[in-house]
Amino acid sequence: MSGTPELTFQQTIPRYLVHRAAVAEVFLTDSVVLGDDHFMVAAQWPRDHALYHPDGEGRTDPLLFAETIRQTLVYLSHQHYRVPLGHRFVGRDMALAIADPDAVRVGSEPLPVTLETRWIRVGNDSPRRQGMRVEVVLMVGGAVCGRGHLSGVAVDETYYRRLRGQPGRGRAPAHGPAAGPGRVPGGMVGRLRDKDSVLQRDDRSGEWRLRADLDHAILFDHPADHLPLMVMFEGFRQLGHLLVHGADTPDPPRGAHALVSLASECLAWAELDVPTRLVVRADSGTEDRTGSRRVSIDAVQQDSVVMTSEMLWAPVGRGTGGTKPGVPGPRDV
Repeated sequence: MSGTPELTFQQTIPRYLVHRAAVAEVFLTDSVVLGDDHFMVAAQWPRDHALYHPDGEGRTDPLLFAETIRQTLVYLSHQHYRVPLGHRFVGRDMALAIADPDAVRVGSEPLPVTLETRWIRVGNDSPRRQGMRVEVVLMVGGAVCGRGHLSGVAVDETYYRRLRGQPGRGRAPAHGPAAGPGRVPGGMVGRLRDKDSVLQRDDRSGEWRLRADLDHAILFDHPADHLPLMVMFEGFRQLGHLLVHGADTPDPPRGAHALVSLASECLAWAELDVPTRLVVRADSGTEDRTGSRRVSIDAVQQDSVVMTSEMLWAPVGRGTGGTKPGVPGPRDV
């Protein structure tokens, strides 16, 4: 885009501006204002990551894109829209789509990406509450390769406690850490380490459960009083991977499927001290004419759906043989 100030990738922004405790988990590096509620945001994606690692062909994990969108909303809120640092953020819905998985390969250096971002105000703002939505276009080397959005609300502590209804609930998990019989090995859910698996099989009921370890250094980068959005995304992704690939390793063979889109809606708080069931609402089971497979999963607590997900898994081959779906619009993700 001619006339746009140059973005830099020399260092990350301060970690408090994206609500991260670990500097290593900050991916944003810079931003410029393009116009009213219009920004360009820069990020650097690592060559490797303990959780969001590239696949065997070097394609970036799509949940790294999701975390970058989350950081973008929080950063712009504080940096450009005067949201106080003490405010809490509550997500409402989020979606992403990778139009060209091969475009987000990590090579011999970390991958610089840019997000052209539109900021949309949602509802009536007040000093105690601000609603917002960001819509982003993902670019690598100036070429569009994905889109996404995230909407939510930022509230002060008093307002947040009122929303929670029961202050202090969820601070200690009744079910303990993610361990024990039935826990799915990391390789079966697309993760390299067993401790990164958040999926557990309940042989008594034949159900799947989300069992996130509160001591996990990335999923719980800092203390939380409910299951964070990215933890829920991880549960959906892992169960989707298992359904589509079965017992394949994290480096599936040629013809395997990659997650290319994920859309989710938050319906209620996902509490830490209430068992979370992952229920497969719909699974095409077979591939469509493009070779893709659609999977819908709900997160359920006490018979109430707290979060929904819609995923599309598309075949991606090795080298240049992968599928490259068309770039979806914001409403398509």
